[in-house]
Amino acid sequence: MPPSPSSEFERLKDIMAKLRDPEGGCPWDLEQDFASIAPYTIEEAYEVADAIERSDFDELRDELGDLLLQVVFHSQMASEAGHFGIEDVARASNDKMIRRHPHVFDKADGRDSDGQTAAWEEIKAKERAQKQGKDAPSSALDGVAKALPALMRAEKLQKRAARTGFDWTEPADILDKLDEETEEVTQAIASGNLDDIEDEIGDLLFVAANLARRFKLDPEIALRRANGKFERRFRAMELLAASRGEVFSDLSPEQQESLWRDVKSEE
Repeated sequence: MPPSPSSEFERLKDIMAKLRDPEGGCPWDLEQDFASIAPYTIEEAYEVADAIERSDFDELRDELGDLLLQVVFHSQMASEAGHFGIEDVARASNDKMIRRHPHVFDKADGRDSDGQTAAWEEIKAKERAQKQGKDAPSSALDGVAKALPALMRAEKLQKRAARTGFDWTEPADILDKLDEETEEVTQAIASGNLDDIEDEIGDLLFVAANLARRFKLDPEIALRRANGKFERRFRAMELLAASRGEVFSDLSPEQQESLWRDVKSEE
């Protein structure tokens, strides 16, 4: 009989407890705290997403295991400090899922996916209000984590604002805004003020994210796609130059641009 999921999970907890044991544990693991481990947690989440994008399910299994280890690591440190344990983490998640899915665990109202999304956000808003207290000022933007990647956070902020009616109604309006922001970038560059240039480029990216959202596209995915396209074409240029006995970095900008056009035309 293969080991059960619960026994393997208990084994993982025991392994982490041993790694953090002051008597005979791993020196590196013992030196870590929440802040030092957080970057690894974020990295593992991205590696999960990367495995999914490549449809590599063996890799996905391994990356999910690495991400699970991060949850156990944080929970072990929290338990040592007397804050909570992994069972409390699981209980909170279970309770949250039941609370946010009343159509499944309470009253089946036959809502569709869009209806569930709206209800989910309403429930989350109520939960945030309860955490903040009655007298705390509230905002439609509450709960959008500041640690999110900037492009992802831009989309989430825009979605929250749109629920209040603060949104463009037509793509043409967003394109006009893109033109306006592009002109402001041009003016900032002419001024030579780096702070203004950074500010205006940020505005340009924010509006570009809004354009993607208007078509229900994820700007983070769109940019990853652009990154992949650039990487593919750049590597192809290097190979093409090498096939001609040339070193890409030694070519003039005009020669490099010619290679770019050649590679692009072959796709």
